[in-house]
Amino acid sequence: MAARIPAERLNGYRILILETREEAQFSRLLSEQGADVLQCPMFAIHDAPDPAPIEAWIGRCIARPFDDLVLLTGEGLRRLVKLARRIGAEQDFIRALGQARKFARGPKPGRALREIGLEPQQTTEKPTSEGIAEMLSQIDLEGHRLGLQLYPDKDHSALIRAVTARGASVDAVLPYVYDAEAADANIMTAIEEMANGRVDAIALTNLGQIRRLIEVARTKGSEARLREGLAKTPIASVGPAVSDELKAHGLRTDIYPANDAFFMKPLISAMALALAKAPPRAAAR
Repeated sequence: MAARIPAERLNGYRILILETREEAQFSRLLSEQGADVLQCPMFAIHDAPDPAPIEAWIGRCIARPFDDLVLLTGEGLRRLVKLARRIGAEQDFIRALGQARKFARGPKPGRALREIGLEPQQTTEKPTSEGIAEMLSQIDLEGHRLGLQLYPDKDHSALIRAVTARGASVDAVLPYVYDAEAADANIMTAIEEMANGRVDAIALTNLGQIRRLIEVARTKGSEARLREGLAKTPIASVGPAVSDELKAHGLRTDIYPANDAFFMKPLISAMALALAKAPPRAAAR
């Protein structure tokens, strides 16, 4: 368990966050340490436009609980529970989930499970779909019905093939969608804030944030401006998947959690330690 961060260790530092699914929590944790948080969600999240397939998936889960359940995001589980509540099936749904063997892609789905009184039986060390596939490759799935909660803008076919190759039948659900265009203006503002030296650190919590930053910058003809901003802004990475993605785009990791603790609190601790070596640059502007 990460040690408690002393209050106000980030006092005066301006931290840019791109988190969307757990933005409020991340912002609160940073603010508790005195940080001035600049929030820039990468996209807006909406319920799937057609609830019928999701309701049907919930119905199948209740009528015949899955043998195994794979949760790729905490956001997905929360939206499934919210929809089950709306159709008057929340408790039946939670009971059915409790009967399944549950696998989580990293810590966030595990937190969402604990919010409804459940626990994952296993959490992948690598919070990626590839990490989930590797974990499931060691588990007997022959003849199992496996519920799979997906997330948008990702080709999950390799994961589904890996699971079916283990003898399981997959019942997948996609409970939400992204609205990327709604966030483009915020992203361009964030790029300018970094380029103008008004950000003390950017905190990256998933590799999709890097791809999205670069995609929008290229579309707007501002990739050079983005790289200028990132060159002068310390980059904090929550874990290996994010750092690998940074490296793939010719970018660096300046701040990294200690002891391989790839969570928000250890990332904040690492930022506090790293930034304490220099006065806040952004606060002086």
